[in-house]
Amino acid sequence: MTAPTPSNPLDTQAIQALDSAHFIHPFTDHADLATRGSRVIVKSEGIYIWDSEGEKILDAMSGLWCVNAGYGRKELAQAAFDQMMTLPFYNSFFQTTNVPAVKLAAKLASLAPKVGDRSFQHVFYSSSGSESNDSNVRMVRRYWDLLGQPQRKLIISRHNAYHGSTMAGASLGGMSGMHAQGDLPIPNITHIEQPYFFENALPGESSDEFGLRAARWLEDKILAVGPDRVAAFIAEPIQGAGGVIIPPATYWPEIQRIVDKYGILLISDEVICAFGRLGHWFAYEKFGYKPDLVTFAKAVTSGYIPLGGVMVGDRVAKVLIEQGGEFNHGYTYSGHPVACAVALANLELMEREQLPQRVKDDIGPYLASCFEDIASHPLVGIAETCGFTAGLVLVKNKASRERFDENLGVGMMCRRHCFQNGLIMRAVGDRMIIAPPLTMTHADIDEMMRLIRLALDLTLQELTQKGLI
Repeated sequence: MTAPTPSNPLDTQAIQALDSAHFIHPFTDHADLATRGSRVIVKSEGIYIWDSEGEKILDAMSGLWCVNAGYGRKELAQAAFDQMMTLPFYNSFFQTTNVPAVKLAAKLASLAPKVGDRSFQHVFYSSSGSESNDSNVRMVRRYWDLLGQPQRKLIISRHNAYHGSTMAGASLGGMSGMHAQGDLPIPNITHIEQPYFFENALPGESSDEFGLRAARWLEDKILAVGPDRVAAFIAEPIQGAGGVIIPPATYWPEIQRIVDKYGILLISDEVICAFGRLGHWFAYEKFGYKPDLVTFAKAVTSGYIPLGGVMVGDRVAKVLIEQGGEFNHGYTYSGHPVACAVALANLELMEREQLPQRVKDDIGPYLASCFEDIASHPLVGIAETCGFTAGLVLVKNKASRERFDENLGVGMMCRRHCFQNGLIMRAVGDRMIIAPPLTMTHADIDEMMRLIRLALDLTLQELTQKGLI
């Protein structure tokens, strides 16, 4: 593929200077950024992006877990243009609606499968996953108030989970670095340990045994705080920003047993996992559990325009609608017509190209076979996949699985070698992760794996030269 040529050459240093002077980036050490300078991304097509220096980069993170349909999809740009020329904006307050928001809500309801006695016929819109999880807190607490149980305010989450960066979203998440800033978590949110077999399993414990034990940490917490105080448990099907942490097969069925036993609501945060990423439209179908609320964002528009929301299960929706009166919550951009029009076009594209099915039947299994091969690399302690996500752990000693001193920053060292050789792969501590566009071919996956192996080889070489291995 030939790199797109900018119509006017960019002065990278000038853009970097303006960036440093005016743009406060998310999750960034700005003093460090000012010394290094930002990488200026200017073009994209398919699975590739190009920077202002003309470097072609394979984007194995789909932007930020979101460009599922790949870059350069003209039909999505056209949908935005057409809607902007028809109705660029109107709010959804004051007994008004718009056609794309209504059609998208109906479309999402048709795609969300019924599991057992749980189904989804209603959607609440936001502009991001963070806003959606804030909305979950409001809906969950309103639900229990209407049922005459106002003491049920406590929401349980997991350590190392990510549920956004607003006050409520960051509190729901279990990232210690986020909690250290801003007096978080806010009251009535608590956490249990994550189901990370590689790190938390006992010696000799099988994956299935660990999955049951990890799920029962939820029951332990419920009993510790008092079942009559617990409103909901929130979790990602697999933990994304935490490092693609894939729970054992026994985990989710046991979680379902526990929430049913104590009558608490279950929130499935699928901001990363929905819309084909794990081979299904919604990930709860893959794991067979029955959520009451499902958080979505990112890939609903393939990242082309901001949109998020919550699929509201029937038992919650029924109480809010029939008993709740006015729900005093919402956003200016709830049901934004342009965002909803792009989402509709994106979902139609994904259906037409059968992207979730391709992940399930073709490219997901092929990626899994490739990661089985790369597990033999001397630096890799474990390599695993789920759908079209994958992670591998860098280890100092492959036989004993001895980890590197976290102060060495081995993951960031590997990420640097990725970036310098045309690959975006994310580092979460010493765990390297990917979530590529769902449009990849086998040849694309082969090229990605070649670049991953190159980065691993260069990291091993650097560690050896420095006497760190």
